[in-house]
Amino acid sequence: MFHGIRAVLFDLDGTLIDSAPDLGAAADKMRTDRGLPSLPLAHYRPLAGAGARGMLTCAFGIGPEDPEFPALREEFFSNYQACMTQRTRIFDGVEELVSRLHQQGLAWGVVTNKSRRFTEPLTQGMPLFASAGTVVSGDSTPHAKPHPAPLLAAAAQLGLPPEHCIYVGDDERDIIAGRAAAMGTVAATYGYLGQAADTRQWGAHAAIHFPLALLQLLHLS
Repeated sequence: MFHGIRAVLFDLDGTLIDSAPDLGAAADKMRTDRGLPSLPLAHYRPLAGAGARGMLTCAFGIGPEDPEFPALREEFFSNYQACMTQRTRIFDGVEELVSRLHQQGLAWGVVTNKSRRFTEPLTQGMPLFASAGTVVSGDSTPHAKPHPAPLLAAAAQLGLPPEHCIYVGDDERDIIAGRAAAMGTVAATYGYLGQAADTRQWGAHAAIHFPLALLQLLHLS
């Protein structure tokens, strides 16, 4: 499917790691702190990829246009920072995938919209990321995804032209950013797809239903 690829860039949440349990717990604590009933993880999981916006929508049915949103977002951030490594895990197959990429001499890295405030403790606390050639956060460049700037910055840090990279993500904005950066794009359909998302409409060059399927696209299986 892809030829001449020298690096694979990944989104973080919903692509490499399952952080939904900690994100949901941070939002659910806000409910229980207010005397509201707890909600199950299944209620939060579909919007985990949307971060604070998604979690506050799940917990309270409000969005960024609500005047209370900024204060609630900061409360959510504080809750999440306190628990963000308690339940988060690496998706099955990701460690083997990264090992195979390394064995084949391919570089890899992370491009996420998560701010450095959260990205750095998470990636520094998991051995998986020790071999990552670059980690670009949502506030590492002036623009976050779907703008291509973070992906272009990651390619530059790896010393590669963007057309020698592919980007794997579980959200439409990942595919938009990847295509805008002239990279091959792969939709990770095992991640947080939101409400009735149709990945076929995203315009990705390919899709995978589990992490190790990427090896087939790279002719490494």
